[in-house]
Amino acid sequence: MQFIDLKSQYRRHQAEIDRRIHQVLDHGQYVMGPEIAEVEKALADYTGTQHCLTVASGTDSLEIALRALGIGPGDEVITVPFTWISTAEVIALVGARSVFVDIEPQYYSIDVAKIEAAITPRTKALLPVSLFGQMPDYDAINAIAAKHTLPVIEDGAQSFGAQQKGRRSCGVTTIGSTSFFPAKPLGCYGDGGALFTNDEGLATRMKAIRNHGGVRRHYHDHVGMNGRFDTIQAAVLLAKLPHFEQEVQDRGRIGARYSDLLRDVCAVPKIMPGNTHIYAQYVLRIANRDQVAEALKAAGVPTAIYYPKCLHEQPVFEPLGYKWGAFPVAEEASREVMSIPMHPFLTDEEQDRIVEALKTAAA
Repeated sequence: MQFIDLKSQYRRHQAEIDRRIHQVLDHGQYVMGPEIAEVEKALADYTGTQHCLTVASGTDSLEIALRALGIGPGDEVITVPFTWISTAEVIALVGARSVFVDIEPQYYSIDVAKIEAAITPRTKALLPVSLFGQMPDYDAINAIAAKHTLPVIEDGAQSFGAQQKGRRSCGVTTIGSTSFFPAKPLGCYGDGGALFTNDEGLATRMKAIRNHGGVRRHYHDHVGMNGRFDTIQAAVLLAKLPHFEQEVQDRGRIGARYSDLLRDVCAVPKIMPGNTHIYAQYVLRIANRDQVAEALKAAGVPTAIYYPKCLHEQPVFEPLGYKWGAFPVAEEASREVMSIPMHPFLTDEEQDRIVEALKTAAA
């Protein structure tokens, strides 16, 4: 059994994917070929934003966003301790300091009520995470940011395709960032990511930073990086995009069916009012997680843990000075969450097998 079934997706769309890849092989423009501009326009249209630029990875996209906002040494960025390390890693890479705010227990999103207490004169941005496939309360987050004249960067690496009150993830903040890592809801066949904004000045700076700091060859206005997206990966996305909305709907249906079957067995995902959930992972919560995971493994059902440790527990972030107990909601979640197989090609029969194995393991 596959945890994420990329093979089935390829077989379904093989002709289109192969055709798109071979077009790149035929024209030979492997770096910044015509597919880059084509996919950027398609992604901007999808999110309802004016500007999209693709980049080499979701991690690069966050770093480029911070650099474009001028964030660096002495600055602080507010984010969460319950997320993949890239979220805080990029803050350190630009020389700034992560200021963590605990999550709320229902949706694993930043606790909006605790944001203002974390703002200081050194705060230069808010970086909330749309974790597991749905968005936090961006109306409230954007209102706090506006009050304090702060930009908001959405880390939407796990939520591309999700909506909040009819607005799509990556299209509701100063800058939206996402990832096209193969396991993501919209994935390519390597690393990749994208940035979205309605601010033309920010778009121009991010475009320059992506390409060694300049938009014209041999003219460098910024200290940049080699953060360009690969043309072949753009071709893969272009082949997948026409099918993405159907996969979004299938993810929602499969996630809802899981929840119906499992709500008496464990804590199932809750969806914030006004949200849709893309279920980048189907994350349940159970007290004896490690024991249950071992039993499922023995039954041939793969599992994963996102994330077994909070970021303030990681040795690299010890200098921030946080101790165990600083973020009790995130810490408890990290010891209880577990993900089971989730992808848009999961059959009812496979789901039933997973559910029965989980019921047995949790008994």
